[in-house]
Amino acid sequence: MSITPAERSAPGKVILCGEHSVVHGRPAIAIPISGMRAHARVEPGPPGSGLRMRASNLKREFLLRDLQPDHPLGRAAHLVLDHLQQPEPDAILTLWSDLPIASGMGSGAAITVAAARALAASLDSQLSADIVSGITFEVEKIHHGTPSGIDNTVIAWERPIYFVKGQAPEPIRIHTPFHLLIANSGIASSTREAVDEVRRRWMATPSYYDVVFNCIGAIVRAARAAAEQGALQALGTLLNENHELLAKMGVSLPQLDRLVQAARAAGALGAKLTGSGQGGNIIALVEAETLEPVRDALVVAGAATVWHTQVSTGYD
Repeated sequence: MSITPAERSAPGKVILCGEHSVVHGRPAIAIPISGMRAHARVEPGPPGSGLRMRASNLKREFLLRDLQPDHPLGRAAHLVLDHLQQPEPDAILTLWSDLPIASGMGSGAAITVAAARALAASLDSQLSADIVSGITFEVEKIHHGTPSGIDNTVIAWERPIYFVKGQAPEPIRIHTPFHLLIANSGIASSTREAVDEVRRRWMATPSYYDVVFNCIGAIVRAARAAAEQGALQALGTLLNENHELLAKMGVSLPQLDRLVQAARAAGALGAKLTGSGQGGNIIALVEAETLEPVRDALVVAGAATVWHTQVSTGYD
């Protein structure tokens, strides 16, 4: 089997609003972070060597044939090869990423998307966004247990989406470009553990959590309208409201609240935790003139790292 050298990448993501409630059937909005990416490169390997995988960030290397069925990279490779009806190639798959692990930015999904596309391209094939998203969703089950499907969708399509579990994702047309600062708390967060904990609380008091989930769903619908109309002040207010509900849900931490409050005090239009919570990141919606003051305030408040991304209108 001939291997064509190929390299592909995939973006990270943040959830603008709707995390946790999206697992329970309410809508969410997610946006790709195109400036921070996971990368995959496939090159020919020695005859008979099989598929060798190199995870550069983790400084680990392994053969596909040695991996357990529940290994995320092994699962991704097998799903691609099964879809293409191809045997295991003699190739080297090298992976590296700009994205922090366990921070709610979709690092696992981004690696899977990049690897799937690079492996397919090395076999002179191309996978549609739907197929890549489906493969990644299967791998996300290993990472997160009961994923909503939002990470694999927004990363595979690389566009802002309005997402409801079990329904076709709807691209969002952003009316006015806006700036987001993403501040990392320095605290690792397990999506699986956070989602499972919220599920346990919901099962214990479903009437309370269903009201919270419904309120968040209403916020998400209003946030979509605000983004599509360019009403950034309204969008900021909705992000603030979403954070307060997430805090009531028990997934915030004092460190996250401190970052959120610092961003607001420095002039952010709105700020909230993003992702599963219990660590990870917050996002702050800022205008061009407040970008640097808010960034400085986040650093003073203890942010380990602060990234900037601009959400543009340029989507098909």
